[in-house]
Amino acid sequence: MDVSEMATSDSSGEVSPDNAVDGAIDYRGRPASRSSTGRWKSSLFIIGVEVAERFAYYGIASNLITYLTGPLGQSTAAAAENVNAWVGAASLLPLLGAFIADSYLGRYRTIIFASLLYILGLGLLTLSAILTSLSTSSSGCNGTASCSSSRSQVVLFFFSLFLVAVAQGGHKPCVQAFGADQFDGEDPIESKEKSSFFNWWYFSLCAGVTVTLLTVVYIQDNLNWSLGFGIPCVAMVVALGVFLIGTRTYRFSAKRGERKSPFVRIGQVFLTAVRNRRTSAPSMAAEEEEAQGLLRSNYDQYKFLNKALLVPDDSKANVMVCTVREVEEAKSLLRLIPIWFTSLVFAIVSAQTSTFFTKQGATMDRTLFSGFKIPAASLQVFIGLAIVIFVPVYDRVFVPIARSITHKPSGITTLQRIGTGIFLSIVCMIIAALVEIKRLETARDYGLVNSPDATIPMSIWWLVPQYLLFGLAEVFTMVGLQEFFYDQVPDDLRSIGLALYLSVFGVGAILSSFLVAIIEKLTSGSGGDGWFSDNLNKAHLDYFYWLLAGLSTLGLAAFSYFASSYIYRRRTT
Repeated sequence: MDVSEMATSDSSGEVSPDNAVDGAIDYRGRPASRSSTGRWKSSLFIIGVEVAERFAYYGIASNLITYLTGPLGQSTAAAAENVNAWVGAASLLPLLGAFIADSYLGRYRTIIFASLLYILGLGLLTLSAILTSLSTSSSGCNGTASCSSSRSQVVLFFFSLFLVAVAQGGHKPCVQAFGADQFDGEDPIESKEKSSFFNWWYFSLCAGVTVTLLTVVYIQDNLNWSLGFGIPCVAMVVALGVFLIGTRTYRFSAKRGERKSPFVRIGQVFLTAVRNRRTSAPSMAAEEEEAQGLLRSNYDQYKFLNKALLVPDDSKANVMVCTVREVEEAKSLLRLIPIWFTSLVFAIVSAQTSTFFTKQGATMDRTLFSGFKIPAASLQVFIGLAIVIFVPVYDRVFVPIARSITHKPSGITTLQRIGTGIFLSIVCMIIAALVEIKRLETARDYGLVNSPDATIPMSIWWLVPQYLLFGLAEVFTMVGLQEFFYDQVPDDLRSIGLALYLSVFGVGAILSSFLVAIIEKLTSGSGGDGWFSDNLNKAHLDYFYWLLAGLSTLGLAAFSYFASSYIYRRRTT
């Protein structure tokens, strides 16, 4: 983001050169302060807008399957596919939003425009819920799965839903990257604080999600959906105001010279390497000595890109070749691909927490005390609670101990952290399968197999371990992926880096939807009850969970293979 993008002011408070950070400026265009307190102060404003956005997003996502199978009257399988498709779109669109931010608007402006679009989408979603409620009330329908909304109401609902997905695409990658930009990764003190920032960032987000699951979900299930969608809309309006108030405290990245667009630079590396593919023994560019030093550790990795450093045999003396830094940037992106692919198994497991886990809970005894039942989707609060409890333990206990052993600023590497979370997700799926086997046995023992609307005399608290374990897995994998994709991309592609992290979960959700569709077709093709029958007492979610545990085990093996040979990106100046 350049200086022209910021407000101007002649007020006092100029930062002294001795306390300034190279390459970073404040909202006036002056060198930004290195004050630790100031950096955390600006981060709090940014964290605040992200907490509100997560409050709004999970106010929709956590209970969406209930709305689709209730007021909109969809089947369980169709609703699960639609939820996964929407989550997938919401997680893939950040690639577009990050591209726009990094290439054109800058993160600050993109956050503002995305927030306005978010508010519009939530407003239309609330209107859609009001119209659906009015039509079902006038027809005497009580909002069960037997109800169905008019075509126009369904179109308005999904239009609003995907408008929110588009808004999230611009909002999500930019806010987190902008927050991390408040810390200088090359400063020893701020480098440690930035690693800590990712932990506390996720802690704050999960606290916001926990509030959503305890309040908004209850309102949606027990009062009305219009209010349940309207409250997140109001939260986004307040959050945008808070973000704008914090403008004076933000650190913005100054453009370093007249460098080409990162996409142009990286694309040129690949084109030059292809053009030089037959060059045998040419002279090296002027950076030969630098290349031998910077590329020594990974010179043989993706060696074909080293051709971009060479002068073609038939070239003129003034031919420009790519720099070492540009080749390093291209290699750093290629190294991300196998890590991205092998992380997908975790994302597929993640998709089940807001779909089939919720449908399981809806069939069980949810009575907390006489006259009060826990909304099935509210059990997702235990994911947030596990994160809220364990993040401080991880940051303040585990990291210092690990740091004293490994001498790494973050205690363990980000890839080790990610792999640990994938392993925990496998254990989560195994536990989920065992609990589902117990639920099906209970339904058979009490003769409720043919009574899909009956409450299984088995407490919903049986599901708590799988939620807690997945929350613990998120502390490792989710936070690890965020930090990994932020740090391992070129500095001016950090929004893209976080968008790549989000796209893992987008593609994972789409793959989950694809798996559900294929398995539903294969297991219920003859008209019988498949794995995802609307009558869950005849379904076999346990088979699906075992399948996911097996796929995750294979994924973890592949991830470990690529992680063991991964070469972390070295900063070049």
